[in-house]
Amino acid sequence: MAVTINDIKKLRDMTGAGLSDCKKALIESDNDITKAMELIRKRGQAIAAKREDRDAAQGIAVGKSVGDFAAIVALKCETDFVAKNEKFVALAKAILEAALAAKAQNLDEVNALTVDGKVVPEAITALSGITGEKMELGAYECLSAPCTVVYNHFNGMLAAAVAFNQEGVDTEVAKAVAMQVASMKPLKATRDQISQETIDEELRLAVDKTKAEMVKKAVENALKKAGFNAYYCATEEHQKEAVMKGYMTEEQVEEAKKLMADTAAAKEANMPEQMIQNIAQGRLGKFFQENVLMEQVYEASESKETVAQFLEKASKGLVATDLKRVNLNVD
Repeated sequence: MAVTINDIKKLRDMTGAGLSDCKKALIESDNDITKAMELIRKRGQAIAAKREDRDAAQGIAVGKSVGDFAAIVALKCETDFVAKNEKFVALAKAILEAALAAKAQNLDEVNALTVDGKVVPEAITALSGITGEKMELGAYECLSAPCTVVYNHFNGMLAAAVAFNQEGVDTEVAKAVAMQVASMKPLKATRDQISQETIDEELRLAVDKTKAEMVKKAVENALKKAGFNAYYCATEEHQKEAVMKGYMTEEQVEEAKKLMADTAAAKEANMPEQMIQNIAQGRLGKFFQENVLMEQVYEASESKETVAQFLEKASKGLVATDLKRVNLNVD
């Protein structure tokens, strides 16, 4: 039976494959639509398998809120061209809708869902074979609360979701906080969600930084008092430069190095511990202000109020209780 253009278009509409691929499959299957679809599916799997080692760095991150549940799906591909393909975008949204309907809690549950008659991994593989690019489900995030909101950034590669402790949060207020999450990249919604391990590490880094600054200041003061230029003593390269330009002699460099070592050792042996702890706690507080949503300065505020103050003003007792953020670009 001869293959007609209508047969080719019908198969293309059903599979999304290119015209030439559809024509070839129909010829090989003797114009049997079912067999032709199977041929296209198998070829798509073979193409996808060959691209497993490719880097899928592009794609789409899309989220949606349905009352008390919100989810974000990230479908990844190799190029921006495919990321903007209608079928690619449609598949990402179909996976998201299926996840929302099932209230899926993780990637494993999403991969078990069915989209267009195929389980999610098969649907992705099928489209991968059609486009000729590696594709994968890169991320899935969800949250539940009395009220949820999602913000999808215009570039298509960033989405943020926020949960609130009250129902019926004003739409503009909720959206503004989701945009804050997208742009300011908080780690958690509230301070108590930061792990103790992270807090301990941040405090350790703050203490180390404070001690290093105190030692550096003591060394610089000692060098200045001795008549040395701290810049030309700072590193071995700077010392060589000073000798080469005639600013210091080799003997003076050795004298400065000894002075620096002795001063550093003396300072390290006599640190003002309480002052160090006070400064480190201040730095830890700054870490919370930068990385906890409720403690961040609300970026749209002219009065520099925090997100917590912004929400309290919108509704008494209103709190952001959780957040999710997916970005396919490098932050």
